[in-house]
Amino acid sequence: MQTPFLTDARLFLALSLALLWALAMPGLALADTERGRALARQVYERPDGRDTASYGTMILTEAGREPRVRRLYSYRRDGAGGEVANLIRFTAPADIADTGLLTIDRADGSTDQWVYLPALGRDRRIPSSRKGGRFVGSDLFYEDLQDRKVDEDRHRWLRQETLEGVTTEVLESIPTDPDNSVYGRRLSWIHPKTLIPMRIDFYQPGGKTPFKRLRVYKVERIQGYWTVTDSLMQDLESGHQTRLTADETVYDQDLPERLFSNRALKDPALERPFRP
Repeated sequence: MQTPFLTDARLFLALSLALLWALAMPGLALADTERGRALARQVYERPDGRDTASYGTMILTEAGREPRVRRLYSYRRDGAGGEVANLIRFTAPADIADTGLLTIDRADGSTDQWVYLPALGRDRRIPSSRKGGRFVGSDLFYEDLQDRKVDEDRHRWLRQETLEGVTTEVLESIPTDPDNSVYGRRLSWIHPKTLIPMRIDFYQPGGKTPFKRLRVYKVERIQGYWTVTDSLMQDLESGHQTRLTADETVYDQDLPERLFSNRALKDPALERPFRP
């Protein structure tokens, strides 16, 4: 029969271990949060030039239908105070030629987007309620084409995981304001050298499994900058896929601010001189 002393001693030990674990858990969670935030900032701030211009292909694939191939130019310019401007222009096939998208991401995290449709002969603003709208029928949402600031999400480092032979850092990102994103959370597998996500899983709010996935298949070093030149966005529910490849990319041309304007969006002639 156990003595009261031994019973009390074991109880004291158990309580002590439980208390130590309870005290340690917040510290562990805080460490993972701080590590996650630091990693997210490294990814966001990785060197990618003052501006860039690229020419490439978008291929839309779905079951029972021939792939649809589109050609496009894209431009990015970093402005003062953290503002980022992007312009996309399609050139082929004929039914989408000259269609464009202008995105201005403000330093405060707000975004303005306009799409130009040649058939209408004018541009129209994309309301924030359409963040989850599919851009020209692709698997890219309008939100995917915006610059998302680090502080717009709560980040947490989860683990290290091997992906295609590379030990990646798995990062969880959850919107600080649920109304500011169509996604409930994102999981990113970050390449430690390039700081480029090799894979991103997208979850709907409250979703337990991802409904969309981005995979990066090729990264090249161009003018000293790591550059994604082949990627695939897939709708995991329908199987619909959007592949983006970059055939030519040029950095640091001092692209002018006027290129990222509604006037240039509506007039391809103003954009053509800057094509790589």
